[in-house]
Amino acid sequence: MILRSFTLTAIGALALAACQEEERALPQVDYAQVSAPAEVRGITAIDLAARIEAGDVLLVDVREPEEFAESRIAGALNAPLSTFDPAMIPREQVRETIFVCRSGRRSAEAAQKVAERFGGTVRHLEGGITGWTDSGRDTVSRANVPADAEAKAD
Repeated sequence: MILRSFTLTAIGALALAACQEEERALPQVDYAQVSAPAEVRGITAIDLAARIEAGDVLLVDVREPEEFAESRIAGALNAPLSTFDPAMIPREQVRETIFVCRSGRRSAEAAQKVAERFGGTVRHLEGGITGWTDSGRDTVSRANVPADAEAKAD
């Protein structure tokens, strides 16, 4: 009986030692360095205009196609929030992706989804298109885009 108890204890100790060896063999990963914490920040119309002029921005407008056709910031892509998939949003090394909507609510929601999916800081236009136009900035629409420019875009 003592021998049997000793044998079971020895087997348990060996198994525990083997598990501890495996743990030591696993690489230690600092997950804070792998992906930055998810964060959403706003950007003002003034700052966004400067970034657009410098060519540092990829704009993604998350309004519905009808809203997007009515009035949008020149060069913006359309990815409606109703069908939004963070994996389908272009992400570049050189230009920062910034989200836009009418008031800033939907763009903040889209930015949050992207931040949660990929980590890091994701920005959106504070006040949306409304804030953009209130600050004196221009927008474009299907009505004021020349026909030949629209044909080239398709």
